[in-house]
Amino acid sequence: MPPKVSAVAAGEAHTLALTGNGELYSWGRGTFGRLGTGREADVHVPTVAAPAAGRQRPRFTAVAAGAYHSLALDDSLGALWMWGNCPQQTDDGEFYIAATSAPLPVWDFHGHTVVKVACGNEHVVAAVSAGETYTGGDLVCYSWGNNNHGQLGLGDKESRSRPVLISEFGEGSSWEVYEIACGAWHTAVLTNKKSFDQDLESRCWTFGIGDNGQLGHGTTATICSPQPVDGLPTGSFLISLDCGLFHTAVVSSDGEVWCWGMERGLGLCPDASFSGMDAGDALYPIRVQSPETNGFKFLGPVQVACGAAHTVLVAGDGYRMWAWGRGRSGVLGRDQTTDSYTPCVVMWPPLDENFQEIHEDQGQVSTSRANDGTNTELELKLSAASEELQFLRSKLTLMERYANILHISIFRKPMDERTLPRSLQESAVFDIRKEFENILDSSDTDELARLEMFYRSMLSGVKDKLLKRKVEVMVQECIVSLSAGRQTPRGQ
Repeated sequence: MPPKVSAVAAGEAHTLALTGNGELYSWGRGTFGRLGTGREADVHVPTVAAPAAGRQRPRFTAVAAGAYHSLALDDSLGALWMWGNCPQQTDDGEFYIAATSAPLPVWDFHGHTVVKVACGNEHVVAAVSAGETYTGGDLVCYSWGNNNHGQLGLGDKESRSRPVLISEFGEGSSWEVYEIACGAWHTAVLTNKKSFDQDLESRCWTFGIGDNGQLGHGTTATICSPQPVDGLPTGSFLISLDCGLFHTAVVSSDGEVWCWGMERGLGLCPDASFSGMDAGDALYPIRVQSPETNGFKFLGPVQVACGAAHTVLVAGDGYRMWAWGRGRSGVLGRDQTTDSYTPCVVMWPPLDENFQEIHEDQGQVSTSRANDGTNTELELKLSAASEELQFLRSKLTLMERYANILHISIFRKPMDERTLPRSLQESAVFDIRKEFENILDSSDTDELARLEMFYRSMLSGVKDKLLKRKVEVMVQECIVSLSAGRQTPRGQ
């Protein structure tokens, strides 16, 4: 069983994934140390992030990603960890930026527990327990840092070097905070009513810069105080939200993903159409189409995360990730750097250097019977069979991913993993020719056209390769012939 993803976060050009056992993985651009790997090199597949040498590795419970920095909470009374290019303050309360390539602990809010944290380019928002301990349902919201666009939600544009309570989400408010997120210069908050005599009402609030419609209020105006987003459905409960640099996304409990803000074609990706009214920014929330269901609902939604121009969704009850948008530096997690205009499957679980799946129990070896002389011939055979099975499984995983890439490029959706090929169902033997005929019979005109273009492209590549090799052979023959001519003695 692969590690179960419990949370994700995406920055300007990097992604974080938290597993159920508290391990933190990161991938994408590594400058400023934002990956927490101790280096600044780019990473194209999920890699474990760890604190600086000499520090005990914590069990993380939550993650957040800013433009060039990352944050995480551990299970020790809500301790906060920070790495990358992070906003901090001097002893005199002055705001400044410091960089580190490994997670370092940050202590604040003495006497309270930091439950959630979010960060923008140079501002931070935290959901903190109203009392000394977090008992659930008693969160208040603080903000601090750069406030040049009203992103702190304090009614003005004055920057703060220390946390300040947002009055709309204080102890006396009728709204209870349960999720927070930050863009480059805007902030979003999810709340529900505190009253128990009413139906559970979920609401999304936004504030800060609105130049690209990232606030979802139908305008490009900047707003310095929290205002609710009215374009979202009232019948759904919002379970997660996140902000990119200039766009915002939420996901509901029934699997609908809503996005608004900059670049509907890359950061938002509702479709691949870029003309007329479909082009440009989205000032109101729009739904993202699911390749999994051919509708607007993703199965088993868990969490959504946004980067500068890409979005990541954890679905499948934590065992599947989808990503779409710009693919620079490998931020889509599919071992490529190309863009994806529709949601694509992230390579999960990750593979090690031998193309073996990395599991939660990796490195744990049973030693109870090692070297005790009791290994029987049957145990040796079982061990050999197990190794062979693991090898075949690794090959099958690679083949499945390759086939899935081909399927998505033609049919614009991944294969249904629960359906066997028709030839296998009918005769228990995989007949590739018959299977290809079945695909042709079931394809519509557009799919057949894409299939023709796909194979024409492949054929063109093969012809180019053959021509290149023929030219190389001819050049080599000419070189050999010229060399032989120079070695011929005079007079012969």
